Amino acid sequence: MEFNIKITSIEKQRDNSSIVIAIFESRQLSPTAEHLDKISNGYLSSLLRHDALEGKIGQSLLLYNVPNVLSKRILLIGCGKQNEMDLQKYRKIMHTIITKLNDSGSMEAVLFLIEPNLSEEKVYWSIRQLIESAHETLYSFNQFKQRSSTTQPILRKITFNVSGQNQWTASIEAIQHSLAIAKGIKIAKDLGNMPPNICNSSYLTLLANQLATTYNNYITTHIINEKEMDSLSMNAYLAVGSGSKNESLMSIIKYKGHLDTNARPIVLVGKGVTFDSGGVSLKPGKNMHHMKYDMCGAAAVYAIMNIIADLKLPLNVIGVLASCENMPGSRAYRPGDILTTMSGQTVEVLNTDAEGRLILCEALTYINRFNPEIVIDIATLTGACVIALGNHMSGLLSNYDPLVNELITASKQANDHVWHLPISKTYQKQIDSKFADIANIGEGEAGAITAACFLARFTKKYHWAHLDIAGTAWDSKNNTGATGRPVALLSQFLLNRSHLKIKSLTKI
Repeated sequence: MEFNIKITSIEKQRDNSSIVIAIFESRQLSPTAEHLDKISNGYLSSLLRHDALEGKIGQSLLLYNVPNVLSKRILLIGCGKQNEMDLQKYRKIMHTIITKLNDSGSMEAVLFLIEPNLSEEKVYWSIRQLIESAHETLYSFNQFKQRSSTTQPILRKITFNVSGQNQWTASIEAIQHSLAIAKGIKIAKDLGNMPPNICNSSYLTLLANQLATTYNNYITTHIINEKEMDSLSMNAYLAVGSGSKNESLMSIIKYKGHLDTNARPIVLVGKGVTFDSGGVSLKPGKNMHHMKYDMCGAAAVYAIMNIIADLKLPLNVIGVLASCENMPGSRAYRPGDILTTMSGQTVEVLNTDAEGRLILCEALTYINRFNPEIVIDIATLTGACVIALGNHMSGLLSNYDPLVNELITASKQANDHVWHLPISKTYQKQIDSKFADIANIGEGEAGAITAACFLARFTKKYHWAHLDIAGTAWDSKNNTGATGRPVALLSQFLLNRSHLKIKSLTKI
């Protein structure tokens, strides 16, 4: 979809484009609606007096052939109470706008929602949210259907009407950022929705190498195969994939955009278990097909590397796709096995379905060589996090409070929310093993926290945060597939780290 900005008036709109105008609760007219009412000789206020639209969120009214207006279609959109707008309400309004325009057969639309009194920051966020909402509303994944039952979107072009140079500059920046982020979210969704017989470790490796080819001025890759893992003593990583015919691989994607090429990097590590059967500790058959989503952490990291390359962010970032497949078989690792990790610490396997932490601990050890400024791992790690937070918020655990604060700020800005869970020595006792340094599961309580405690034992040399996205990476309730989270959150975090002109804003 194409997005543009311009400075114009309602009277000058072409007849082939739809116009979108806000109406607030109790039939209060926005400044643009007042202007429309004036040039149409009271046509709008006359309609509203007859209860055509109250202005509540979710309401809409499509008008045709309004007097003295060239455009044949005008969409009035309910925006609720004028001074109570927040991101959740705004995104609901944007969803209604895109759906109504598309359903009405509109190919082009001009949005008169950026009023002259809106600040630069509000203009930026208004446009950001609309573009990202538009892509979310129109997203579909049907590339494996011979004949798609999903109607292709009709809406092709949206133009934002603004007033003045300040709004123009903010709008350009918003369009640039949101298009890159929306593209990244689609990449993460598409990867998450791919079937596991196609999207395996080799497939992720192929994508990583293609990324380096596309952005060869910024990105290089290194692929670690099983032979190199063996030489590095990544025995826990190798154990997880030992029951699968597909090779375990780890893709290292290096992006250098900082003016100081030697600046310490931000490292993002994504769990990429392309299918998780549970191994010998086999999962129940019901809903096991959802375990193709166990690589959504790696999908998010790959998507983010695309975004930062598209935006040419002035950062050094390393993305790690830690990928393998957890299958039962004659060579599979077993409960009771003791594994010596790359760090030298030994792990007693009590459950082969607690595999994500075993590949992540090796990746988190490997990246010490990069002397990272900060490290964030992203993983569909625990069902316990789903029980604790549902599908609304991702779990956030960290050994560094300033990093926690940064991520929470970015999550509010991006409307991609997290909840900070504790990580302390009292929980560490639950993963002590009688026969090894660590057990790979705790005693049954606080499972999301004890999983993070496990990872924390491998992250003592740097500032680290862990995002448990088991409840947010895909929508199991409505069966609509991968959500693309937490791409929006981490993209915003990196934009903030780039010191670009973006201010915290939770209200539109």
